[in-house]
Amino acid sequence: MLDNIKDAVKKFLGNSSYDKAVEEFIKDLQKALITSDVKVSLVLSLSNRIKERLAKEKPPSVMERKEWFISIVYEELSKFFGGDKAPNVLPSKLPYTIMMVGVQGSGKTTSTAKLAYFYKKKGYKVGLVAADTYRPAAYDQLVQLGKQIQVPVIGDPSSKDAVSISLKGKEEFLSQKFEVIIIDTAGRHGYGEESSLLEEMQSIYNAVKPDDVILVIDASIGQKAYDLASKFHSAAPIGSILITKMDGTAKGGGALSAVAATGAQIKFIGTGERVTELEVFDPRRFASRLLGMGDINTIIEKMKEVDNYEDLQKKMEDVIEGKGKLTLRDIYKQFIALRKMGPLSKILQHIPGLGVNLPSPSEDQVKLGEDKIKKFMAAMNSMTYKELDNPSLIDRSRIRRIAEGAGITAEEVRELMKQYEATNKMLKTLKKRKKDLERMFGNME
Repeated sequence: MLDNIKDAVKKFLGNSSYDKAVEEFIKDLQKALITSDVKVSLVLSLSNRIKERLAKEKPPSVMERKEWFISIVYEELSKFFGGDKAPNVLPSKLPYTIMMVGVQGSGKTTSTAKLAYFYKKKGYKVGLVAADTYRPAAYDQLVQLGKQIQVPVIGDPSSKDAVSISLKGKEEFLSQKFEVIIIDTAGRHGYGEESSLLEEMQSIYNAVKPDDVILVIDASIGQKAYDLASKFHSAAPIGSILITKMDGTAKGGGALSAVAATGAQIKFIGTGERVTELEVFDPRRFASRLLGMGDINTIIEKMKEVDNYEDLQKKMEDVIEGKGKLTLRDIYKQFIALRKMGPLSKILQHIPGLGVNLPSPSEDQVKLGEDKIKKFMAAMNSMTYKELDNPSLIDRSRIRRIAEGAGITAEEVRELMKQYEATNKMLKTLKKRKKDLERMFGNME
């Protein structure tokens, strides 16, 4: 869906005839959404709303007609996927208890750990309760994930009483002053067993009285998400949705639009298998990315999650101010930060303009970029601290030694050095431009 809609925008912007371009874009948009398993009636309703607005409204004088049209599509897509506002995911009070429910195989237990990691990174003291007594390996899986993210897990693998486990787990964490308590409950084998899932959910809900109940839905079920979300939405006194596997399914658009149509609130989407790959779902951001407009805020948020983000930011500012010099050690730290943010291909998806104004990198190009970063880091791992802090020491003989130690070619080490020099040159240019601007504004005064 993402590539198809981006391609439609490129085609639209490149078409010289406005009226023809609008007609073709709406057809391409319909095709992209329907092939992504979005319900036909919903697609037609979206198309009609766009057409109605084109007929009734006029572009403002400050905007070109094509830009105005894309802005209308953006607004309507935002509404289509759930509205104008991002959900409020931070606890309204403390302590805060969340109950996780879902169909077996939807990624509920992994999503529970992702959610725990999300709140831990926000600074909350988080505890997990393993109350899935239906699946034998659920307790062990949650314990392992808990160790990975350094969040404690309470459960009783010898008991089948999910209500008792949930209540005892919550009470124990409350006694230890935990702020966010997340309870992983049992799933079911198929989407025909929602009634037993909802019955258990109600029993645990009545005993634990959670502040939020989150239903986990696998994006690959597409339009079937409507029935599941509807039943959940009507049964749960408090309810929200987390949609998993949004990274690799053709039916993701169907699941998102189906859930949005029920009126249930989509709070999170899982964008990969890593415990870090969970995003707060913002319909506007999602629509922006679909149109290839990018989402720089997502990159900033990911960067802020990296432990040494503020140090890196200050270092770059100091260099531009002329208070220091960028070293290979700083470059190394930036590569570490970049890798913590996730795969390069996913980071590139968020960069504004990359999908529309610039050619999107191919899979081979992205892989090449990731491979290059690995080789550059291997080269820096092969350097001494003196060389990292003073790259001017690196001569021909040192390049050979570094290459042998890193298992790469001397040419690849030289390429790293060229990249380093180019980065310093760019920073000097920024510094010069800053001075020119200061001088210009000073003259104006």
